[in-house]
Amino acid sequence: MLVGYARVSTQDQNLDLQKDALICIGCEKIYEDVASGIKPLRSGLEEALEYMREGDTLVVWKLDRLGRSLKQLIEVVNHIHERKIGFRSLQENIDTTTPGGKLIFHVFGALAEFERDIIRERTYAGLRAARARGRLGGRPKVMDDKKIAAAKALLNDPNHSIKDICQMIGVSRATLYRHIISTSK
Repeated sequence: MLVGYARVSTQDQNLDLQKDALICIGCEKIYEDVASGIKPLRSGLEEALEYMREGDTLVVWKLDRLGRSLKQLIEVVNHIHERKIGFRSLQENIDTTTPGGKLIFHVFGALAEFERDIIRERTYAGLRAARARGRLGGRPKVMDDKKIAAAKALLNDPNHSIKDICQMIGVSRATLYRHIISTSK
């Protein structure tokens, strides 16, 4: 069974073009959403996936109707593939029920993985370059040696409670204990 899915991003846009194309190729049921492709919760898509059974094929007018990013698109298609449901995109002429369509989609998946690896490499290179210039990154230390010494002195004074010491130094109880215990070893 062919099940169609049509989506537009705003109320101002019209679903007619997509619905006409889906009906023309023989979709027996069509689910719709008026929601941004970025939003993870799209009730029409969820209903379509819930309705579909093994051997059915999800049909969209264009790939970007199913997901905004390649990563999101691949996640959805992999999810339906695990359930033995096919996928077709009319404009890109992709049909994962055929060997050629599966190949094209695997190439898309490989490109997405390549893109993630490139981003990861650039991030690590940027971090290494920053470290080489003396920038460490991360959160700044809350307790320096001066604060630790002050906390220890205050802890020796029985007139100050732990709560008072934390307020004076400006740290949480857990931070105080962590630094006092770690420096007393």
